[in-house]
Amino acid sequence: MCELGRAAETPYGIRVMAGEFADSYLATRGPQRGYVVVIWHGRHVAEPTDLAADEASGYWADVLRVGRAVQAHFGARKVNYETLGNAVPHLHTHVTARHAQGDVRPGAPLEHAWVEQPTEELRRDARALGELLGVGGPARGGRDPHRSPCHGPRANEGR
Repeated sequence: MCELGRAAETPYGIRVMAGEFADSYLATRGPQRGYVVVIWHGRHVAEPTDLAADEASGYWADVLRVGRAVQAHFGARKVNYETLGNAVPHLHTHVTARHAQGDVRPGAPLEHAWVEQPTEELRRDARALGELLGVGGPARGGRDPHRSPCHGPRANEGR
């Protein structure tokens, strides 16, 4: 994740929020429509427990902000949140809409079967989420929205 920086678009998704603590990408592929990945963009950490209290509060506030937008835009009956990092050990949270109609596994956990999202629908959804999340300007807090500080000190170094 660090190597992708803070691009507006990657092969994996379209950025819908450049937050003070995290960036959020609507995924080009996912278990179903409404799958967003929220990525911590401070120094490299793998666990939320590696964050200072103010960083943790900010990160989870960004995650919940995205969850609210996902719920509003997709009309989700439920939103799932997963913070895993088994395959990619960098702090990130999967935020997935669970739909009342058309859910791929109603009432059951989603399988990680990646389905390509139709391009035009993906772009429409990204624009709508970006509007809900107030995307468009630089990240709050004066950080460069294109630079990822991941390659700085590792978690707990110099703290």
